[in-house]
Amino acid sequence: MDEALLRTLTPTVLGILVRRGADFAAAEDAVQDALIEALRTWPDEVPRDPQGWLITVAWRKFLDATRAETSRRQREERVDDEPAPEPGAAVDDTLQLYFLCAHPSLTPASAVALTLRAVGGLTTRQIAQAYLVPEATMAQRISRAKKTVSGVRLTRTGDLTTVLRVLYLVFNEGYGGDVDLAAEAIRLTRQLAVGTHDEEVAGLLALMLLHHARRPARTGPDGSLVPLAEQDRSRWNTRLITEGVDILQTALTGDRLGEFQAQAAIAALHADAQTAEETDWVQIVEWYDELVRLTGSPVARLNRAVAVGEADGARAGLAALADLDPALPRYTAVSAYLHERDGDTAGAARLYADAARAAASVPERDHLTRQAARLNARLRG
Repeated sequence: MDEALLRTLTPTVLGILVRRGADFAAAEDAVQDALIEALRTWPDEVPRDPQGWLITVAWRKFLDATRAETSRRQREERVDDEPAPEPGAAVDDTLQLYFLCAHPSLTPASAVALTLRAVGGLTTRQIAQAYLVPEATMAQRISRAKKTVSGVRLTRTGDLTTVLRVLYLVFNEGYGGDVDLAAEAIRLTRQLAVGTHDEEVAGLLALMLLHHARRPARTGPDGSLVPLAEQDRSRWNTRLITEGVDILQTALTGDRLGEFQAQAAIAALHADAQTAEETDWVQIVEWYDELVRLTGSPVARLNRAVAVGEADGARAGLAALADLDPALPRYTAVSAYLHERDGDTAGAARLYADAARAAASVPERDHLTRQAARLNARLRG
């Protein structure tokens, strides 16, 4: 069974049903039923035309569900039994579904879940496992999201920036369950790039590839976090790095710089360094200046403070940090790192311990706790 093929065909089939007049929520349910039927029957014999098969079965599922709710005569006056398959507008349908799933009335969590279901072709169970929540909870979230967008026509122009943020949220969600969300986000972003030829879509794809290339070196055998400077760079995926850099360079020639291109440029500079000591921190600071100019993001300013500390010394980094809100996530951890670089071992140990108590994840908490313990041992020695 080629589950990747099913996921690729899902948005095309869903888009065709909606263009035929099916309500989005009902169409999406019908497509999911068709996918379940495919998973049940295709292991024995894959049809010669998988897309046509899915369209036919999904349309029948939609008609069956509709007729169960209204009289057969009323429904048959409004819809045809089995229109011919429509393979021609696959890319347009997919793009419209991206925009629909990133509708501004949805919360980020609902937009991500709906994108994974409608565009990604994942089942509710797979999405729930990826998010480490009960299947019933995810089913309710998806159901509410579908009701929210059911009255929205696919012909409406969507906001590409919102679509990209949803995909970036998917990428950053981690690797839980039996679905690798980072890999799924890359697949979906590749799909979006084919239909848009937009510099920021390319920038996001490059950023994902460059970050994903470092994944094998990010954790130790025991699952502990390994900071960038300490990673075994021989474990980085050079194929993904090369592809990401090539995509980024092409995007930058368009002279329409956006935040994802700037972030990808920073990631590319890290990937280009053979060792941590060879990192071009001066260029990285310059790219963070561009990112701050584009977004004004406090998180970008926080990361810039780290880069300034590497390029111009810990005191300069602490001066850049002083302008930021201490309530920012990771502010205390960054402060601890810069204080250690500046020679304030006691202050850094205390800050690492404070940061550990506020950590958002167990691996991060454990890493910061180890840093505090290391410095405390040095003070005792």
